[in-house]
Amino acid sequence: MEKSFEPAQIESTWYARWEASGAFKPSGHGDPYCILLPPPNVTGTLHMGHAFQQTVMDMLVRYQRMRGMNTLWQVGTDHAGIATQKIVENQLAVEAKTRHDLGRDAFIERVWKWKEESGSTITNQMRRIGAAADWSRERFTMDEGLSDAVRKVFIDWYRAGLIYRGNRLVNWDPALGTAVSDLEVNNVERDGHMWLIRYTVTGSDDSLVVATTRPETMLGDVAVAVHPEDERYAHLIGKMLTLPLVGRQIPVIADDYVDKDFGTGCVKITPAHDFNDYAIGQRHKLAPITIFTLDAKVNDNAPEKYRGMDRYEARKLIVAELDASDLLVETKAHKLQVPVSQRSDAVIEPMLTDQWFVDLTNEVQADGRPGGRKAITEPALEAVRSGEIKFVPENWANTYTQWLDNIQDWCISRQLWWGHRIPAWYDEAGNIFVGEDEADARASASSEPVGALRQDEDVLDTWFSSALWPFSTLGWPANGPVKNEHGDVVANWENDKLFLPSAVLVTGFDIIFFWVARMVMATKYFTGQIPFREVYINAIVRDAEGQKMSKSKGNTLDPLDLIDGIALEPLVEKSTKSLLIPQVRAKVEKRIRKDYPDGIPAIGTDALRFTFAALASYSRTINFDIKRAEGYKAFCNKLWNAARFVLMNLPEGEIAAPVGAPVTEAERWILTRLKQTLAEVEQHFVSYRFDHLAQALYEFVWNEYCDWFLELSKPALNGDDAVAAASTRHTLLVVLESVLRALHPVIPFITEEIWASVGPKLALTEASLIHRPWPNAAEMIEDNAATAEIEWFKNVLSGIRKIRSEMNISPAKVIPLLFADGDTNDHARVSKFAAQISFLARTEAPQWIEAGTDEPASAAAVVGSLRVMIPLAGLIDLDAEKARLTKEITRIEIEIKKCEGKLSNANFVANAPAEVVTQERQRIADWNTTLGALREQAQKLQQ
Repeated sequence: MEKSFEPAQIESTWYARWEASGAFKPSGHGDPYCILLPPPNVTGTLHMGHAFQQTVMDMLVRYQRMRGMNTLWQVGTDHAGIATQKIVENQLAVEAKTRHDLGRDAFIERVWKWKEESGSTITNQMRRIGAAADWSRERFTMDEGLSDAVRKVFIDWYRAGLIYRGNRLVNWDPALGTAVSDLEVNNVERDGHMWLIRYTVTGSDDSLVVATTRPETMLGDVAVAVHPEDERYAHLIGKMLTLPLVGRQIPVIADDYVDKDFGTGCVKITPAHDFNDYAIGQRHKLAPITIFTLDAKVNDNAPEKYRGMDRYEARKLIVAELDASDLLVETKAHKLQVPVSQRSDAVIEPMLTDQWFVDLTNEVQADGRPGGRKAITEPALEAVRSGEIKFVPENWANTYTQWLDNIQDWCISRQLWWGHRIPAWYDEAGNIFVGEDEADARASASSEPVGALRQDEDVLDTWFSSALWPFSTLGWPANGPVKNEHGDVVANWENDKLFLPSAVLVTGFDIIFFWVARMVMATKYFTGQIPFREVYINAIVRDAEGQKMSKSKGNTLDPLDLIDGIALEPLVEKSTKSLLIPQVRAKVEKRIRKDYPDGIPAIGTDALRFTFAALASYSRTINFDIKRAEGYKAFCNKLWNAARFVLMNLPEGEIAAPVGAPVTEAERWILTRLKQTLAEVEQHFVSYRFDHLAQALYEFVWNEYCDWFLELSKPALNGDDAVAAASTRHTLLVVLESVLRALHPVIPFITEEIWASVGPKLALTEASLIHRPWPNAAEMIEDNAATAEIEWFKNVLSGIRKIRSEMNISPAKVIPLLFADGDTNDHARVSKFAAQISFLARTEAPQWIEAGTDEPASAAAVVGSLRVMIPLAGLIDLDAEKARLTKEITRIEIEIKKCEGKLSNANFVANAPAEVVTQERQRIADWNTTLGALREQAQKLQQ
């Protein structure tokens, strides 16, 4: 092994070796264990959320593979319809072209070319963080096989009456010219206004005042609603109003939706441009009036003077004319939530358009067959309610079921060119024909088309194909092998369906509605199985202060920068290059220079992964602090140096196992602690408490193996007992090898590199650590008696070292050591460990002070009833020791009060488990014993 740990050198070689060896492929042996990668956008690059989530998945896959499971980590990318089309359209804009200049076929060809050149960025970055995925089975949602699945699902649902085409209100992005899902809309708080407008009662001097944040939509008003129990307006219900600036007559209606105590209690109803208004319009059979074109300009349904105006230009004119007509009662500043497209930053406009929908609300169809709710939604609800699918943490199951209980029909069409084109055709009379292709659509039709057929121009929502991910990636619906463009088999449903259901889905809470629920619905409908048994909802990564990471805040971190390190100036340039507003650029640059004056140091992949594991609790968010990551880099260094110490203390060649049990109690103690730690880690894997898992491994490696066992081994290694030395060397090596295996799922690179030197010493036959099994805790010894002895020994050594530290006694100075009080066990242990104590604590041979004998002024530590004393003459300042004892006495008095407070609480005693109450009582007894000894020591010093 090299003298120092250099992550870059290790990481650059091992991953390629693993992948080339086929280590990531299913073994074909053992029970199936599958994880589905939430397919990242083909346009994407690795961010902190990806790195965190994929580290969690990788830990699980590596752990289960080591346990002998037939593991598959199914990976792939999503075609990301809107994002990908936008990238290529932006490229065309540089050439002063649009997609319409190329035409559909040429544009699609251009997108495929871009995908081949740039679409593998994120998958290559996944390799950098050690993702042990089966890349030979990588899928892309626009692959031929997955496209076959998409067409079949659409056709089957359509022919079952579960997909329909209708004119409905949708989120419309006027910049992109397409409907978008709720997931692609951000509600952004902005400063705006509330305008109060007077609507006069036709043929009367009476009037109503409505409040609106969007006065331009009044051009499409069809009614004004009041609450049916609002006495102020009861006499006006059913009467007509004259719509200001338009002159159209609209009714006053009564609806429970109106909050009579909010604002004026009157609500203008514009069904074509507001989702709540649309629902009211449906209840009252009000015909909606669309007043915007698809690019958000006023259309011909409005008075002529407004036609062709942008919606916000029209707003200015309308407000001015209302004011001039004395119909504008008041204008107030108002904070409002504005729906903004994630993809284009355009303000979303609710629009009535012809779209395709999946029926998820009806119980039955017109012909009596089960409707979308019973056929699609109910089985997905029952899967979670029955416990067939479990959420971790379990509270997220409520989020899932509440959404499905209140689900709306799913708009699945998008007005794009890049994506799965809808397999529907129209004849000249507007009749719809659905099929695999035009010939199949004609053959499946119940009547002959009128004239020529033209295919629907729209494509399917990206989430439609993603919903099929659990089974389409396994080869469904093909009857045989599915091959990629290179002719390699990537799936075979007959063989691979054993991986359905997968074991666990690791994903974020923000897509429970849009992806998790839809996968359950589609998989249950088409395969009869659940897609996964558990859903682990990972936290969202935030910065060290708990703020959401944002480029405009300058608090984003690139995981590859953390792995490789980056100097200050390149970091500043990288963080600010995409910020167009000078003030924002300056603010971000200032923050970067303040937070990272020396840039970001390279911590390596393993330290980053350990940090993610240590942060992976059940919380909704985790705060990532680079200082903590640097701490886990120190852990990797500690492990490296410990391995070098062990290897340097071994003879040449293989280390044979000694005959019989380990000789020393220190060996039996560390093996017992290893067994207990492995059992603890295994339980944390089951419960997805990666933070507890990381802590257990950290404490065992750093505190017990490195800090204690390596020290406790030195007396045997340097002593005259050859049998004890040989046994200790073997135990050092065996425990190290087991530790490397236990750590491998978390920190795979450094463990693999160290194991390359350790494995051959034990004559292990595997070529590398990745092929080793998980250490079997059941086969390891457990010696509680030896553990008790060594824990006593550790406490004595810790007491001596604490006195040395607090009294500033040089660690190299050999000092006298006295023992007093204690019981028969203490006397026996002092006798047994006398040589080791002297060797490790750098003391003279320990001496006992008999009861009644005068004691020299000493600094003392207390272990149970035993006093461990260092005579102070010529060593330390008596006043300093008195101060130390006073401080320690105060600390213990506080601990006793805490325990007494708990036990004096009747609720605690009544409700806490009996063993917890007993433990608190024992703690008080122990603290009082220690306190008595310390007070006695302080009194003697005072005398």
